[in-house]
Amino acid sequence: MLNDQALMQALNSTPVADGRRQDLWRDDHEVDRWAREHGGLGGDEERGWLRTTRDALQAVETGTAAEPRLSRVLAGVHKVPQPSASGIEWHLEVPPERRLAVELVLAWADVKERMPGRLRPCENPDCRLFLLDRSRANTARWCSMKTCGNRLKARRHQARTREEPSRPE
Repeated sequence: MLNDQALMQALNSTPVADGRRQDLWRDDHEVDRWAREHGGLGGDEERGWLRTTRDALQAVETGTAAEPRLSRVLAGVHKVPQPSASGIEWHLEVPPERRLAVELVLAWADVKERMPGRLRPCENPDCRLFLLDRSRANTARWCSMKTCGNRLKARRHQARTREEPSRPE
């Protein structure tokens, strides 16, 4: 099963660099590398499902409807209980090329359940990254204080200083 870190890697695979949206998963080798790191097979079908799932989850998190895409990813998937020495283990019944995409949806659903309201887009309108707020107060606003937070604070400061009339000396 995928963890929070894998989910964030997938969600944040479309950053903005030099003012332009990048898609780190555009390169088939990058998607295959990520998939294999997380127990996937690689290949055309798996890449297609992963990209569809990533795009749908990004859409949901930014307030855009994505239910039809998520429904396609989850169609016919079953979680089946199997007894084990430690109790019950749950196993996914899903075609192999779709397994990792389904696990991505399940990781997202798990975060939404365990940490409600903590997964969200960066508040920098020029940024396309997401953050998972682990702060006690749940007040994180930017994917990175070092980059997005400082940029926005600097912009606000510059705007305030432009608005203030100059004082006579």
